[in-house]
Amino acid sequence: MTSRHVLVLHGLWMHAPAMRWFATRLRARGFDASALGYYSLVQGTDAGVARIVAALRPDTAIVAHSLGGLLAIRAAQAYGPERIGRIVCLGTPVAGSAAAGSVMARVPAGRQLLHRHGELLCAGCGAIPAGLEVGNIAGCVPRGLGGLVGRFSDAHDGTVRVAETRMEGLADHVVVRASHSGLIFSDAAVRQAVAFLEDGRFVHPP
Repeated sequence: MTSRHVLVLHGLWMHAPAMRWFATRLRARGFDASALGYYSLVQGTDAGVARIVAALRPDTAIVAHSLGGLLAIRAAQAYGPERIGRIVCLGTPVAGSAAAGSVMARVPAGRQLLHRHGELLCAGCGAIPAGLEVGNIAGCVPRGLGGLVGRFSDAHDGTVRVAETRMEGLADHVVVRASHSGLIFSDAAVRQAVAFLEDGRFVHPP
């Protein structure tokens, strides 16, 4: 059954207003969507997860950008994956972020730039909890500094490699033409998110 209550989560270095455009598009399609903020700049992973868990209720679905997707999966595990709705990730490095590792290793004060989420970003989510439907929408427009720092040679969105958005246990995966930051303003990503929230799968070209 489709959950109409949706939390929309931002990524690292962002705040809830960054996701208002996406939440507005979901509301226009009949969802009770609202952007939820957490303090990615001053609080660590556990605090972010706790904030999300506090906002969950049975059958809540989640749409989350980048780091927000990793936090959402951890929150679902803590809350009870069978108790919430589907999770749509936008460019989330579920398999771990090479760019995050490069920032920590090569950039002066790189660990401070990632604050207390570096370990989670580098490791990814580890595994998708049993009973949780997660879909990941990847971007393929290579616009962003992460690709330069990470020295990517394969498809990426400027921050996250497409390969890093795939892992065993995902219910579905799709690639749209958007950069990492562009995913939160992408009409194609909205259409795919709605499809997954409603049907548990994305719309794939024939």
